[in-house]
Amino acid sequence: MIGRPKNRRKQSERGGSSLWRKLPKLNWKRIGMTFASLAAVGAATGVILWSLDQPIDQVTVAGRFARVSAADVERAVKLKVRNVGLVSVELDAVRHAIVEIPWVDSVTVQRAAATCSVTTTASPCGHARWRESGLLNTRGELFVADARHVPLELAQLSGPDGTETEVAKHYLAWQGRVAEAGTRITALRYDARGAWEFDLANGVTVRLGRRDFKERFERFMTTAVKVVSQRATDIEYVDMRYTNGFAIGWRGATTAAHHANEDDSPHA
Repeated sequence: MIGRPKNRRKQSERGGSSLWRKLPKLNWKRIGMTFASLAAVGAATGVILWSLDQPIDQVTVAGRFARVSAADVERAVKLKVRNVGLVSVELDAVRHAIVEIPWVDSVTVQRAAATCSVTTTASPCGHARWRESGLLNTRGELFVADARHVPLELAQLSGPDGTETEVAKHYLAWQGRVAEAGTRITALRYDARGAWEFDLANGVTVRLGRRDFKERFERFMTTAVKVVSQRATDIEYVDMRYTNGFAIGWRGATTAAHHANEDDSPHA
C-alpha cells in the first residue's frame, strides 16, 4: 500500500514524457519567415495604396448631353474630389452630386490609373411633361413637380395622382407605334373616369374611352390612321369607342361614322 503512490507518479511521468514526444516539432524558422512575409506584403500594400492615393489632377466627363452641359458635371465632380486622393475618394458621393444636377438621369463613376474618370449618361430626365409644370423621366417617375422651365416640345401627359407611371408606360408604347405612321403624340390624357384620349401632332384627337382601350388603339392603327394621315387638316377627332368601327368628327361639319355599330355607347 505504501509503494503504490510512488508507482503512480512514475507512470504519470512516463505518460507525460510519451505525450510530449508525440507532439510535432515546430519549425520556428519557417514560422518566422511566414510572419515576415506577411508583414512585407502588408507594408508593400500600404506603399501601393499610398502611391495610388495621390491628389486627383484630371476629371474626364463623357456622355450624351441635352439640357445639361459637361461643364456643369465637371464642376460638381471637382467639388467632391478636391483635396481627396484617388483611392480615398467616395465614388457614391460623386455620383450623388451629379444626379442632383437637373436633367441628369443616370451616372456611372469610375477610377482610372491617374485620373478620376467620370462617365455620365446625361439623357434628359424630362421625357414628358406631367400636367402643367411637372416632368417625368423615361421610367415614368415624377422627378420635378413644379419646374420653372418646361420644354414645350415635350408631350404633355395627365392623369389622377399616382398614375404617372401607368400613363407614361402607355405613352412610350403608343408613341413608337404612332411614329411609324409619320406623326407623334403631343398629349395623352387619362381622366378620373378611366377614359383615355390623345392628341396627335397634326391636331387630331383620338378618343379611346375606358373599355378595351388597348384593342381600340390597335384598331386605330390598322383602320383609321391612314384616313387621319390623308385628311388631317379636315379632321377634328376620331372616336374609337365603337365595337365595329370608328367615327370621325370633321372640322365645321357633322360626325361621320365608318362601319360603326350605332347600338354602342360612344361614352364607354
